[in-house]
Amino acid sequence: MHFFSDNAASVHPRVWAALQAADAPDFAYDADALSRSLDEAFSTLFGTPCVGLWVATGTAANCLALSAMVPPHGAVVCHREAHIEMDEGGAPGFFTHGAKLILAQGDGALLTPESIAAVIDPIRPGVHQVQPHAISITQASEYGRVYRPHEVAAIGSLARTRGLGLHMDGARFANAVAFLNCDPAALTAQAGVDALSFGFVKNGGLGAEAIVLFDEELADTIRFRRKRAGHLQSKGRYLAAQILAMLEHDLWLANARAANAAAQELAASCTGRLLHAVEANELFVTLSDVEKTALRSAGFDFYDWPAPAGTPGAARLVTAWNTDPAHVAALARAIRNL
Repeated sequence: MHFFSDNAASVHPRVWAALQAADAPDFAYDADALSRSLDEAFSTLFGTPCVGLWVATGTAANCLALSAMVPPHGAVVCHREAHIEMDEGGAPGFFTHGAKLILAQGDGALLTPESIAAVIDPIRPGVHQVQPHAISITQASEYGRVYRPHEVAAIGSLARTRGLGLHMDGARFANAVAFLNCDPAALTAQAGVDALSFGFVKNGGLGAEAIVLFDEELADTIRFRRKRAGHLQSKGRYLAAQILAMLEHDLWLANARAANAAAQELAASCTGRLLHAVEANELFVTLSDVEKTALRSAGFDFYDWPAPAGTPGAARLVTAWNTDPAHVAALARAIRNL
């Protein structure tokens, strides 16, 4: 019974069907009909003209977007526990040819205008210090916390005032929208986001993520950088097919709601154990080594997590769009019985 990561979740049957339907001759790279329809599909979803580009991984989506916003001598402001800092193996510096990450603080791995200002205000203008060019926020955050629309808008306002781009790492964007039950535009285009890394792999896709650009001028730069980085796949229609299948009839949102509901069911069994509010599909809970061993012996798999001071230990539990309800009920029962 796996609660390791939604990265390992199964591919949704409608995505498999879309891949099969795309298995016919068409133009190569991104000149096929499916790839060319992404702009319209995302513009409809977000209610504003935008550009949608496929890539194979979330790391590529994040770093290609940032590479178009930040020069090699510049910097990106992000949370100290952001994925681009902790889990992308130096890819931001590689794709940007040397740009720096400026690390800010924030509860639940969430940034605020104040925490951003705290790290950029001391930077002197001029060539002797690295100047910020963009802010990157993660929705939902590394601790499964969700930015509300007004919180994104406040960061967007700061970005505009300071002349900075705003990127959103949306690996679990679907889970955030499902939790808030809001218009996706309220978290992006209307809030001042320039580029969104829209995650699909965690949510039922096979191997396709999207870079959604609300600043359309960034698109041509990213197209060249995508090719140079080796991410312009010759059979791009298969990536586009996955994304379009997920967008059709809001499958992306239905899948996220299922994952979130499973997480909420587990959360109800974790009274007194939760380290963070459960707002998406991740739970961070206190578990001692003895308790972890007991759960694993009962057939439950999950990741250990660094334990905050004063706690006996911690673990991360992640649900997915297809997590078996029987497994959720069994784990909830086992946690209550510890």
